[in-house]
Amino acid sequence: MAKAGYHHGNLRQALVEAALALIAARGAQGFTLSEAAKEAGVTPAAVYRHFAGREDLIAECARQGYAIFADLMEHAWNGGAPSALSAFGATGRAYLAFARKFPGHYMAMFESGLSPNRSPDLAAGMARAEAVVLKATQALSAHIPEGRRPPPTMVAAHVRALSHGVVELYARAAPGTQSPFSPEDLLESGIGVYLRGLGLIAPDS
Repeated sequence: MAKAGYHHGNLRQALVEAALALIAARGAQGFTLSEAAKEAGVTPAAVYRHFAGREDLIAECARQGYAIFADLMEHAWNGGAPSALSAFGATGRAYLAFARKFPGHYMAMFESGLSPNRSPDLAAGMARAEAVVLKATQALSAHIPEGRRPPPTMVAAHVRALSHGVVELYARAAPGTQSPFSPEDLLESGIGVYLRGLGLIAPDS
C-alpha cells in the first residue's frame, strides 16, 4: 500500500529518498528499481510514471546532490572572505562535510558511473560546483605572473582528486579507514603542501 501523502504528488521525491537510502547502504549499483519501489511503499510499475529506469533515478539523486553541494561550496567560499586562502580551506571542509552528511547523494554523483553530461540539468549542477573551486584557484594564483601561473583548471582538478581520495580512504566509517589524523587535517595539510609546491602560497617561515 502506498504511503500516506504520495497521492498528492510527492511520489517522485519519495522514490528519490528511497534510492538515496539504498545507495548509502549498498552503493550506487547495489539496488534495483523494485527495491526502491518497495522502500517507498509503491509497486514497481509506479516508478515508471516518474523515471525511465534505475539510471534515471540515480541521475536525479545526483542532480539534487550537485545542487546541495554547489550551495555548500558557494557558502564556504563566501566570495573569498576573509582571505582567499582561508576561504579555500573552507571549501575543503565543506567537501568533507557534504560527503559525511549526504552519502547517498555523494555516491550517486561520484561513484555511480553516470556521465554528468547525461542531462543538461546534471551537467549544469556539476559545473556550478566546480566553478567554486576554479574561482578559488584563480584567486590564489592572482599574484603569480601569467606566464608562470599554473592552469587553474589543472589545479582545481588536482584539489578535487585529493579531496575525493581523503573521503574514500579516511572519511567513511568503515574498517580500514582509520588514520592517526582527522580527514580535515589530512586534507588541509595535503592541499597546503601542494599549493606551496606550486608557489601559490608562501612557504612556512
